[in-house]
Amino acid sequence: MFWVFYGLPIIHPDSTLVITINSVGLALELFYLTIFLIYTTNHKRLKIVLYLVLEVVVLVAVGVPTILKVHTHEKRSMVVGIFCVIFGGLMYAAPLTIMRKVIKTKSVEFMPFWLSFAAFSNGVIWLIYALIKFDPYIFTGNGLGTLCGAAQLILYAYYYKSTPKGNEKNPPQVQMATLP
Repeated sequence: MFWVFYGLPIIHPDSTLVITINSVGLALELFYLTIFLIYTTNHKRLKIVLYLVLEVVVLVAVGVPTILKVHTHEKRSMVVGIFCVIFGGLMYAAPLTIMRKVIKTKSVEFMPFWLSFAAFSNGVIWLIYALIKFDPYIFTGNGLGTLCGAAQLILYAYYYKSTPKGNEKNPPQVQMATLP
């Protein structure tokens, strides 16, 4: 949501690509969350709704004062951009717990390759865009994303052929029959 807000002309002019792509992403995320909320348990539903409410509250708490009190595009971009970097960094850092599990179990079964590849590719593409547009906030957040994605891919390559330790399935037990 913050990147959609960041791309608004009132915050950061000439950010058509930022607002377009992030609006599509937000719409897809809301569609997915709607389906998830329909089919999940009440406990999980409440938890997700509380997170969404918290996100909207933080967006309003940052957005309203920024629009009303900060009067230049550069300063508005800075205020909202800092929050985008913080939340984007948290998003890219989320797989760190899975990376720890991969190292501990020596197995990549908990870290899908294509998800890691998509995170890395997303970071690289936005990093290139940030270099072309000279946008420090997109650069910083997606620079972190590129590093986290690269670390995941390196970890995946390192542990891909390793045998899982501790999470092995019980091997089938075969009873040998004796001939009379």
